[in-house]
Amino acid sequence: MSERVTIAMDGVVANVRLNRADKLNALDPAMFEGIEQALADLRATPGLRAVVLSGEGRAFSAGLDMASMASGGASAGKTLTDRTHGIANIFQHVAWGWRELPVPVIAAVHGIAFGGGFQIMSGADIRIVHPAARLSIMEMKWGLVPDMAGIALWRTLVRDDVLRELTYTHREFSGEEALAHGFATRLSDDPHAEAMALARTIAAKNPDAVRGAKRLYNAYSDDAERLLMAESVEQAAVIRTPNQVEAVMANMEKRAPRFVD
Repeated sequence: MSERVTIAMDGVVANVRLNRADKLNALDPAMFEGIEQALADLRATPGLRAVVLSGEGRAFSAGLDMASMASGGASAGKTLTDRTHGIANIFQHVAWGWRELPVPVIAAVHGIAFGGGFQIMSGADIRIVHPAARLSIMEMKWGLVPDMAGIALWRTLVRDDVLRELTYTHREFSGEEALAHGFATRLSDDPHAEAMALARTIAAKNPDAVRGAKRLYNAYSDDAERLLMAESVEQAAVIRTPNQVEAVMANMEKRAPRFVD
């Protein structure tokens, strides 16, 4: 298992942790690779009944490591519209892949879940969030659109107007607000302990019925393939354009951006 992601088995429950605590579990190429390897290992684990996904240290994940974005990161020469992982590219699959696992996935979220980290959290079937957690659809800060499967995941959770406001402004919101909007399933002062307890409860149910129920819920989420491609097309159109570069530079230099229409 990659040092970026660890898996510890608790009976038939997999305890999966993002493991870059010194960087608030920010997403660099090694983290993308580690998540992909974890997903592959989980799919190959016999008798697996449930997964708990969390972050080591003070955060779930602070989102994309900006240095990795500047260098091309995990794309390895591919374009965003290349479907390298089924209906998704690798950036989308680290979030969407949790939906594709045959067993329920429970995210335990504390500290920070920004941008890509927030989208990975959203890929879980169930999300248990600390009331004081800080969350954000962060991409607009950097002049980007959400493109890690967020649109396909959030549309079954949250009202359209709420999604638009949070996307357009990239403002932070708390775990309590996340619960009110539908991003969080419930709140807990100890999300990981509660997630593990819930996973053990689910693991004690008929595994055939649980997997069947997950297939059914996934099936009524209409047209994910079209939405994932649309995310990639929109991001490819905006990334590294003058206004997007200006958004990054303005944030780095702590000044107001100067956009050109």
